Amino acid sequence: MHRAINRRYKDLGGLMDGYNQRQPAIRRRLNDFRAVAQKDYFYELVYCFMTPQSSAVNSAKAQTVLRMHDFQNTEIDPERLLHQKDYYIRFHKTKAKLLVEMKKQYGAILQRLSDGESAFEKRKWLAENVKGIGYKEATHFLRNIGLNDGLAILDRHILKNLKKHGAIRSLPKTLTKKKYLELEGRFQKFAEDIGIPIDELDLLFWSNETGEILK
Repeated sequence: MHRAINRRYKDLGGLMDGYNQRQPAIRRRLNDFRAVAQKDYFYELVYCFMTPQSSAVNSAKAQTVLRMHDFQNTEIDPERLLHQKDYYIRFHKTKAKLLVEMKKQYGAILQRLSDGESAFEKRKWLAENVKGIGYKEATHFLRNIGLNDGLAILDRHILKNLKKHGAIRSLPKTLTKKKYLELEGRFQKFAEDIGIPIDELDLLFWSNETGEILK
């Protein structure tokens, strides 16, 4: 790696070693995302509604239960399905209401995903039109269905790693749209500079934090 890159950033040796070890598994996971069928998009969006303030594992369990009860096609109140001891979902009452609202507009959401616009425009529309979905959740959803195209999922794990490696100076107190796009640009520049595709770097950071390559 060029010396100027090593001087600009921090602790790249360990990062690159981890990437070289996990690259095959990371790429397999990204291929899994690209292979998600359109019929499964609804429940991938459900999953992204669950994740704020809740673990990925619990969110996946809630997603599975909602699928088992055919939430997409039946008139059920999802609140009781989110309020379970073995997969605690924070703010389950609010999230249940948001899921019901999302289901009503899912036809428009699906049409937007298929309209040929860029990932950037798709994310913008989702964040502005689907209640309960911000830039982070919209990007997460697009990544999980293979339509991310280099956009960044900026959660606390990612931001902490970007600070650790000197790509950003400090952790933001809040993530406004303007701040999100600014930090996304720095993440994209960091990924470009060190030669790791941003989607792969995202999963590498996650695996560094959790020991697993989750979604």
